Amino acid sequence: MDYTQNIKIAQVTEKTLVVGVDIGSETNFARAFNWRGQELSKKAFHFSNSLEGFQGFLEYLGRYRTITSAEQIIVGCEPTGHYWFNLARYLNQQHISLTLVNPYHVKQIKELDDNSPKKTDQKDPKTIAKLVVDGRYSYPYLPEGIYADLREAVSSRDRIVKELNAATNRIKRWLKIYFPEYLTVYKNFSAESGLTLLETAPLPKDVVKLGAEGINRLWRDKKLRAVGMKRAQTLVGAAQNSIGLDGGACARMEVQLLLEDYRAKEAQLERVTAVLEAETLKVPYAEKLLSIKGVGLITVAGFLSEVGDIRRFDSPKQIQKLAGLELKENSSGKHRGRSSISKRGRKRLRKILFQVMLPMIQNNAEFREVYQYFRTREKNPLKGKQAIVAASCKLIRVFYAILKRGVDYDPQKLRTDIIRPELAAA
Repeated sequence: MDYTQNIKIAQVTEKTLVVGVDIGSETNFARAFNWRGQELSKKAFHFSNSLEGFQGFLEYLGRYRTITSAEQIIVGCEPTGHYWFNLARYLNQQHISLTLVNPYHVKQIKELDDNSPKKTDQKDPKTIAKLVVDGRYSYPYLPEGIYADLREAVSSRDRIVKELNAATNRIKRWLKIYFPEYLTVYKNFSAESGLTLLETAPLPKDVVKLGAEGINRLWRDKKLRAVGMKRAQTLVGAAQNSIGLDGGACARMEVQLLLEDYRAKEAQLERVTAVLEAETLKVPYAEKLLSIKGVGLITVAGFLSEVGDIRRFDSPKQIQKLAGLELKENSSGKHRGRSSISKRGRKRLRKILFQVMLPMIQNNAEFREVYQYFRTREKNPLKGKQAIVAASCKLIRVFYAILKRGVDYDPQKLRTDIIRPELAAA
């Protein structure tokens, strides 16, 4: 549900107890207020991130609920890293509303009460509670079931890909130092025949000692195809004329450790991708998204992990705002500033949409037409990146319609929705 400012303000009534909580890694601080923002507690209540601490906080809420005869409790906090997840889950089990306030808002208005820029664990809960009273909060979304698993799997895959790239760069650095000619023989350093050779004979002098016959025998023992004596002779020739440093036992050990790390990350990536595929296909109508040319499994999984259950949205514009793709304008009086995207929201979702749109513009005919339309339309033509953002918003609407209503992807409808027939005729 899209809560407006008026709805949020209306939820804080005379029968509402508002509690601001400053979340910490180990200890949290809370202060209680009535619906007018008058503090009820004399000092901040602190509790730990443990079951005993949460139970003590629940007793604290119950005590002030009795004092104020409150029928509703709203707890507000800042989304400090991952520390608020467990408290949110506990309060949800107790049927108590947890809301989030923007840390930037807390930073900007903390001087209203005491005209002091100081920031303390006792002061922040009051600032947070005042924001809740004014209706300047939002309800958090914690994915459950398939969507929680997808978010965890996508996060793991992103981490593994990053570590795999780091391992690749380390191996290439080693090769540049000790065997730079290897990268001229293999355009792709990770070819299985090349990695097999590096694991056995990493240094140029090791390759020369092994010889073409030995290299070819090594490949045959590993049952590798598409390599033979010619490639082995090329490697031996490159090693004989190598300009690399003359490494020893420690250089061999270093590259072997790097190769072990690389192999391990490759295996992890394959494993997590298989799990990701299985979980993604459990989402209703997810297979329909894969029928769109240019949209792959990783894109669909990333989109679903960031958006979660599509049924919680009433409009695709809400997803556009979640991705930070809504337009913002800076205007005053006669001055009309340039419009740009807000970039407020989930940057990973924005990155996924941008990355998938680049190949789609090249390989997907209908999205290429949409992109060209935005670039060349008579009224308000867009520049390159602006057109990509507009096409990404269109992709959000396509995903929303398919996942929400279960319809099939229709390329022709995509064309007619953007490029109106009457405008095309004109």
